[in-house]
Amino acid sequence: MGRKKSKANYFTKETEDYIVKYNESSDHVYRAEIFTKHIYLPFYKLVENIIHTYKFYYTDVENIEDLKHEIVSVLIEEKIDKFDPTRGAKAYSYFGTIVKRWLINYNDKNFKKLKQVGSFDEMDDSYDQEFKTTHPDAINLSQLLDIFVNEMYSELEHMFPKENERKIADAVLTIFQQRNDIEIFKKKALYIYIREMTGQETPQLTKVINRLKEHFYEIYYKYYETGMIDTKPY
Repeated sequence: MGRKKSKANYFTKETEDYIVKYNESSDHVYRAEIFTKHIYLPFYKLVENIIHTYKFYYTDVENIEDLKHEIVSVLIEEKIDKFDPTRGAKAYSYFGTIVKRWLINYNDKNFKKLKQVGSFDEMDDSYDQEFKTTHPDAINLSQLLDIFVNEMYSELEHMFPKENERKIADAVLTIFQQRNDIEIFKKKALYIYIREMTGQETPQLTKVINRLKEHFYEIYYKYYETGMIDTKPY
């Protein structure tokens, strides 16, 4: 049997030695060279590994790549000079602990921000106030969504012939069906939730969700204008 590959082979004893050299030097040019050639990549890979291992995906940045660079900046600007090898800690464990603690706090904070205060009933009430002015006998938003979900399921294979797209559409429609049993989330949190349900990436989610949204608004505006539900095939 071959030698077991280290999960931290990107962060070696040599990396730790260069961190010590970085901290001991006052030469900015030399420090920049050490960081660029010997420290940046190990820090980057350390952060990347921890994010994906522990699924720290609730962020307030546009993508995970931005988050990685943000944490590397924190390590180099605020933490690297505090590392002291004489205290017995290995650099990999020392900085790994810092990254995990930072991400736990960051993740919890952003999850709370992403959760939207309110309920589906409040959204339904807002809808009713708007529609009752033009259609006194209008169905409520919950009923309209149920009609939309049923129509989409009846045309699912026709609308989404690719299996991965049907999987995404089914996840979105399932959320609509279970809307009274889950908390209302903002867009970014919903994307993360659906991505975890389906295993698909954001561009695929966006494509399917936009198509479903387009058909919902067709039903919505048709009903708003005429009081009739358009159930034509899609």
